[in-house]
Amino acid sequence: MEAWQLEAIRKLELEYGTVPPPWVVFNEHPYSLCWRMGGGEAHIEVWSDWWEAKDYSEAEKIEYFRPWKPPASWLEWMIDAIWEPADTDEEELANFARAEALGFGSKAEFDRAISDPKWLESDEVF
Repeated sequence: MEAWQLEAIRKLELEYGTVPPPWVVFNEHPYSLCWRMGGGEAHIEVWSDWWEAKDYSEAEKIEYFRPWKPPASWLEWMIDAIWEPADTDEEELANFARAEALGFGSKAEFDRAISDPKWLESDEVF
């Protein structure tokens, strides 16, 4: 990791006790331009490199997200962070079912949230 990333991690750990997922630091839809430039883009990069370096087990990944329950629109992102992106629709549905069983939310909640017109009308979403 680069020096700026290590400094960002240090600051986040001082404030939050760890590096929190994106929705904790920026209250933005996952499709927002926030994640493509500036602070949001930097946070995603820091979080991704930090997450990869942690090399958590599945159980540790799940426990990491418990205090940071994602908004419904971020559920798929969290699922991919825990179990890797699905290769098939069946795998995707199975992963959503696993997340729901763990109390994180459902596919139906995700589908409603991700297509909420308030986000689609915003200039901040592409």
